[in-house]
This record gives sequence, structure tokens and C-alpha cells, in this order.
Amino acid sequence: MDEFAIINSYFTGLGPDLPEVLEAQGDDCALLQIKPGELLALSVDTSVVDRHFPAQADPWAIGWRCLAIALSDLAAMAARPLGFTLAITLPEAEDAWLAEFSRGMRALADKAACPLIGGDTTRGSLSMSVQVHGAVKSQHHWRRSGARPGQIIVLLGNLGLAHLGLLAMQADPTKAQDRQTWNRAEQAYMLPEPLVTEALRLAQGVKIHAAIDVSDGLLADLQHLLASSAVGAKIDLNRLPVQAELKEKLGAEAALQATLQGGDDYALLMTLEEKDFELARSLCPNLVSIGECVAGAGIRTLEGKVLDPQGFNHFLPQAFNE
Repeated sequence: MDEFAIINSYFTGLGPDLPEVLEAQGDDCALLQIKPGELLALSVDTSVVDRHFPAQADPWAIGWRCLAIALSDLAAMAARPLGFTLAITLPEAEDAWLAEFSRGMRALADKAACPLIGGDTTRGSLSMSVQVHGAVKSQHHWRRSGARPGQIIVLLGNLGLAHLGLLAMQADPTKAQDRQTWNRAEQAYMLPEPLVTEALRLAQGVKIHAAIDVSDGLLADLQHLLASSAVGAKIDLNRLPVQAELKEKLGAEAALQATLQGGDDYALLMTLEEKDFELARSLCPNLVSIGECVAGAGIRTLEGKVLDPQGFNHFLPQAFNE
């Protein structure tokens, strides 16, 4: 099977038709029509076998996952998905694997209303690069650089569960083969839910001053936001939503560290004025206030302890097969 047969069999008509997409697959470039007053948001993420997911993993889940992590970047900018491109490298063209991979990707593409509009297919070690395209209203777009002292720091989404799921699959790679058997932690790692709908709801109802998605760990990504805004932060550790599964499996101290530093969460971290918190929580009831922005630099607890913003680093041995 050549690359064009693969595209026609598995990656044609994937996702809904949107009026903004004037030309999708079938030409040299996709063409998107952006309305006046909207900005085009672009982001790309690459997923590599045994770096971001185990080789044995359920291909349906791989398809979902590689699109989900890219969509999370659109959520962090409050951007409405318009489409995505897929550059996939395959060691072999296996019909059964490709069929399940495309089904998983299609499931999320339909759910997020984000069609596949182009890409590339090559042979080599298994990897896939997904570039997402989104539209964001000029007056509503979020950036990392808008945090100011006095604003509160809020979190939407679970922390640490994906880390626990990763540990489970590292201990027994066969767990990755069948998504029907996964517990909540394993689902969090392999089937993350990008918070696009929630971000759009917040953007339309309340002023978010700064935002970032949590992919490399809470402290690491919070530090990126703080550095962009030239502020520091105080975090109330007692407000952090430490999941019960983490405490049960890891113990209290390790559970806290997984919450602070575990990767692959794809939660949203935002800042807003304290007076707007109740309105924001009415739009997203699971929103949690975890601290506040302060003058200066770095991250500290309320008691003044400095928190080290460690997180995932691609050039350290922290991959799936570490």
C-alpha cells in the first residue's frame, strides 16, 4: 500500500466540514477563511513511540492522544478549532493498526469539531506530528504574559493521574494494549481530554488575564507563565486537588509531588481578578483557586518555602521507557 492509498483509505473525510475550510486535502495547501476580528492560532506537537506512548499501546488511543495534546494548546489560547494537519511516519502500512488509529483520531476530531485538512505520510520509526489551526476573537484571546500581582491563580482539570497511569504502564507495558481495561489513571495518561469547550465558555463569560495548559507539570508550566508575565506566585498547597488514587498508590508525599510535577495532565492554569472567581466557577464548577500572583519572581508556598519548578524535560531520561 503506497502513501496515497493510506491517505485515501484512512485519512480522507476525517472530521466535520466547516465553512472556514475552503480547501482541505487534495491540493498543495489547505485554505482557511478567517473572519474580521479573529486571529489564526497555530500549534504543533510531535508524538514519538516509546517517548510519548508505549509501542504496545492501543492504536485507537494513540490516534486520540496525538490530536488531544495538540488541541490542548488551542484551549490554552481560548481558540476555536478549525482543522488540523497530520504528518505520520510508519514503519509498516498495517491495515488493522491504521484502521484503529484513524478511528480513535476521528472520534476526537468529531467531538472537537476539528477536521483533518492535510498532512504527509512517510516510512520510518513510528511518530506523528499534529498541527492544529484555530480561530480566536481578537478581544478574547489568552496569552501567558497578562498575569499581574494581586490576581488569583486558578486550575481547571486533574493533576497527577496521568503520571500514575504512566508508572503503571512502565511497570507492566502490556497494560497499554487494551483501553477497555484501563483505570482512571491509565485513561488520563493515554486518553487526555483537551478542555477546549470549557476554555471557550470561560473566554466568553469572564476576563482571563493569562493562561497556559499544564503538559510538563504544574510548577514547570506555572513558571513559564510567571516568567512571561514578570511576576512571582504564592501557592496554597492545601488547596491543591490531590487525587485519592495518588494518595492510595503513592503515599501522601509522593502524591503531592506527582500533583506538582507530574506531566501529561493537559489541565488549564489561568489568572483572573478575585472578584471574577465566582462567575468563572459558575461557568466551570470544577475550577479551583490555588494561589495568587505576587511581585517578584519564583514560586513559594504561603509559608515562604521555595518550590522548585521541575517538570518533564525531553533531554533527560524521563520517557516512557526510562
